[in-house]
Amino acid sequence: MPRGRTLGWLAALAVALVGLPLVLPGYQVSIAAQILIFSVLAMSIDVLAGFAGRTPLCHGAIFGASTYVVIYWTTTLGGSLWAGALLGILAATALAALFALLAIRTSGVYFLLLTLALGMIVWGVCLRWTSVTGGENGLRGAGRPAFLADHVSFYYAVLAVVAPVTFAIWRFVHSPFGMTLRGIRDSESRMRALGYNVPLHLFLAFTISGAFAGVAGALYAVFNDFVSPSTVQLSQSVAGLLMAITGGIGTLLGAFVGAACIILLENVVSLFTARWPTVLGLAFILIMIFAPEGIVGRARLALARRR
Repeated sequence: MPRGRTLGWLAALAVALVGLPLVLPGYQVSIAAQILIFSVLAMSIDVLAGFAGRTPLCHGAIFGASTYVVIYWTTTLGGSLWAGALLGILAATALAALFALLAIRTSGVYFLLLTLALGMIVWGVCLRWTSVTGGENGLRGAGRPAFLADHVSFYYAVLAVVAPVTFAIWRFVHSPFGMTLRGIRDSESRMRALGYNVPLHLFLAFTISGAFAGVAGALYAVFNDFVSPSTVQLSQSVAGLLMAITGGIGTLLGAFVGAACIILLENVVSLFTARWPTVLGLAFILIMIFAPEGIVGRARLALARRR
């Protein structure tokens, strides 16, 4: 797409996001903030799944670990929210680095299963370490700061964080390092033969993607003001992965589209039936049949055919 047209679309998107709270009621603005938060989680998964060829099932645990640290710091220890958010991101980065050391030498289904097992370990720790995590009862936050109390202020705060984080992820995957990750995805053996240190590149990609998931987890701590083992369980990782796949793996923009589709479907369909997971499952099956590249991927193909 020509550079001018791309900038035009980005400007239109920025105007739409900034003006969204002006046309939506409070609850729907809160849903929009939730979509932005989970878009960052989906993008962090896309860094590995779409650009490095490694599909993780542990980023929900990394995301939830950041949420736990933020809420524990601000409630149990009485610390400030800003320090708690920083500590949450650092904890998520450290946990991702630990997972990376164990997982980077595997690939395919073995990588998938190993990351699943690592995420389940985190879930088990959060469930059983009741003196810190509260066990099944979870932890209740201290509430949002006064300047973030209303939905509109919180939405703009989330947008102010998500916008530079999105740009950082985009720059990361389009940097020479990101090009190397694509080479590893396409042919790992060839990249080794060319002299690239494949394990080191995968370790750094895993760790950095975990840091981005930690940013999403810190935002979620302020958004939800509650954390429990359900925040780190497998379904959280699966939800983030489905958002990335629904929008389009390897597109980044697809993370926003996928998060919007899944969260909006969940909130709209659940108003009419308690069986909304069935509707979500059917919708996902239809997307996989008719748009296996994801919604954004299919749109790109359609535009390419028109040109």
